[in-house]
Amino acid sequence: MKKLNLLIFLLLPLFCLAQLTLKGKVASETKALEWAEISILNKEGKIIDGTTTKEDGSFEIKLKSGFYKIEIGLLGFTNYEKEISLEKNTDLGTIILKENETKLVEVVVQSKKKTIEQKIDRLVYNFENNVTTTGGDALSAINTAPGVVVKNDVITILGKGTSRAMIDGRLIELTGEELNNFLKSISAADIKNIEIISNPPAKYEADGTGGLINIIMKKGVRDSWKNTVTASYDQNKYGIYTLRDNFFYSKNKFRFSASVNGKTGYKNSTENLDMYFPDGLSTMRADTKIKNENFSGKLALDYDLSPSTSIGFQFMNDRNNPDFGSDIKIEKYNTQNDLENITLNKSFTDKGSKNQTYNAHLITKLDPLNRKLSFDVDYFNYSSKFDRDFIANNYTPEMEFIDVNQAGKNISNQDIDNWSFKADMEHPLQAFDLSYGAKVSFTNSISDVFFYNTISGTPVLDPSQSNRFSYKENNQAVYVNGSKKINEKWNLQMGLRLENTQTTGFSETLNQENVNNYLKLFPTFFASYKKNENNTFSLNYGKRINRPRFDLLNPFKVYINSNSYSEGNPFLKPSFSDNFELAHSYKEILRTSIFVNAITNGYGVVFTSNPETNTQIVTRENYFKNLSYGIGETYSASFAEWWSSENSLYFLGAKTEFIKDINATPSNSLQIDFTTNNTFVLGKNSKLQIDFNYSTPFKSGLYEVGYVSSFDIGFKQDLLNKTLQIAFLANDIFNTSYLKNFTSVVNGVKQVYSQNESNRFVRLSVVYNFGNKKINVKERAFGNQDEKKRAN
Repeated sequence: MKKLNLLIFLLLPLFCLAQLTLKGKVASETKALEWAEISILNKEGKIIDGTTTKEDGSFEIKLKSGFYKIEIGLLGFTNYEKEISLEKNTDLGTIILKENETKLVEVVVQSKKKTIEQKIDRLVYNFENNVTTTGGDALSAINTAPGVVVKNDVITILGKGTSRAMIDGRLIELTGEELNNFLKSISAADIKNIEIISNPPAKYEADGTGGLINIIMKKGVRDSWKNTVTASYDQNKYGIYTLRDNFFYSKNKFRFSASVNGKTGYKNSTENLDMYFPDGLSTMRADTKIKNENFSGKLALDYDLSPSTSIGFQFMNDRNNPDFGSDIKIEKYNTQNDLENITLNKSFTDKGSKNQTYNAHLITKLDPLNRKLSFDVDYFNYSSKFDRDFIANNYTPEMEFIDVNQAGKNISNQDIDNWSFKADMEHPLQAFDLSYGAKVSFTNSISDVFFYNTISGTPVLDPSQSNRFSYKENNQAVYVNGSKKINEKWNLQMGLRLENTQTTGFSETLNQENVNNYLKLFPTFFASYKKNENNTFSLNYGKRINRPRFDLLNPFKVYINSNSYSEGNPFLKPSFSDNFELAHSYKEILRTSIFVNAITNGYGVVFTSNPETNTQIVTRENYFKNLSYGIGETYSASFAEWWSSENSLYFLGAKTEFIKDINATPSNSLQIDFTTNNTFVLGKNSKLQIDFNYSTPFKSGLYEVGYVSSFDIGFKQDLLNKTLQIAFLANDIFNTSYLKNFTSVVNGVKQVYSQNESNRFVRLSVVYNFGNKKINVKERAFGNQDEKKRAN
């Protein structure tokens, strides 16, 4: 970094040679004009410099001698253009701008965005035309993105692996079920688009084997206010009510937004588990009623200190209270398949979680060459509780009571704090665009597990199954990234990120400390070649890391039921992956991608068992290395003015090897994933959506997974000049999108598991928009003219 700063310092005088002054004043016929935008263009018509006028209408720009074109613009006035040859210091005098003769009160330009836009390092998904997301949340919107699936609390890019999620480029410090609950609290109506970044540039964190899903939120229109109210009702076995309100306000230098989301109701979950022990089959059937109670909110404030500098603050809060009661039936058969005994396990779990996210940021444009410096300070806190009472009674096959198998109380709490500080610099140079920055983060996690034996009727603490576990993780990162448009055909981008990580895990009960320090480099490379107007090729590579979730490191047991428990592993280490992708785009209609993903030191869930006690044990291990590969086709079509379609077809394969002594044999097979989303325009204000997806059964390493499919129908009607929308969704009509036949064979015991969490439901949504399209403000222009025009 010191060498880079020295290089910039030494080269700076060269850029200052032969600088001439171009100045002048801008006025109307009656007064000087402040905030007029001055743009300087070269011979090729590219903007190379610019500024805005001061209070007295004056401006001054330093340029080399040469031929230029000056453009002056201000809202409400006719643009001014003039070509100049600059050979000496030049004063253009007073330039008079004429007022527009026609004052437009409001101009609404409606255009249909491309659903998928391919950029050099990401895919941009615009889902505004997808009817099924109306009244939905961020998680359901992500699940409609091409090549992205949400399954079993995991967001995955097909062929890549588990993905992390961001909001406006800021990483969400949640994973798994907690991340999904948080995304469900965000209205899809608040999202502008979703970026699918399978190989993130060096600017972003290297965590996440499958890359990043970046959710870009709507910002609202300049100098206006708007409010959106959404009410929806989901009916599965039970019902769920959702109410959301989102408010935007912008005037002059001030921008404010707020949202409140509430959800209440229930959903049903059914689970089936068959375990083939040497002495006979053991089956488990569980029926769970889950309380779906959520309250969340967001506040965001931005203020322009000057035309080049803005500051902002953002706060997000999310609270969940998913209490649930379960009825579990366990049947034990002998080798002749005769029923020997039945265990009925009844439990109730008081579960809750909450998280708060704070962000403060400053963004400043350093000069007319668009050098931009930004600072971010983030604080994140997550806390959860888990209080479960259960009792399991043994019965004869004739349902005569025998005895109490087990009775207990599980109490678990977790608290996570994370501070991060980040600085990013965008530094355009004459030869290429340079960016660099640094980030430090500090994470502290404390979790405890207490188990009380209640078989006697009085809770008795079991120290052997109780523990307090603390985990600290500090990370320091620096990066540099360079991009260059070589010519009209070639674009290149290269980056390098260095991350230094220190972790400490301490179990108080075991008096055991695990320390891990590692320094890793994460290179990235992107190249695109535009052969002609119809064909574009791209190649990218990135190295990634996948760090274990904090709760997976806690070594103590949490009982799922009387003969099944889960335990973490404090010795888990991160896995690493190398991602390669070659892609071709034809007319931005047909996209083909060929990809390879190599994972080393991979970790995951291992379903083992104890044949002596007929107990299932869920553990986590670094146990494999994997090579995934595949080819994906995405096709966007408009078969008619009233019928548009988005389709994808993926062929996926893998080769897995175990790096740990596991009494199991790895196996892999071809997987085919097909999705089609079709939008039909029934009239000026009516749309019909018909979606279908299907994924074949496949084998992957330790597991075999059954097929998954879904057939969805949605309808949307716009009313009152599109201020009111009514939408209907029938999701997973045939009830086939759940996890089924999840099979593994370890220690000679075959386990087959299925889970269905109310994926089949119908939804009725009502969305109402109102507000003032334009607020009377002092006319001014920012350096970026697009900002004045950006719309939600």
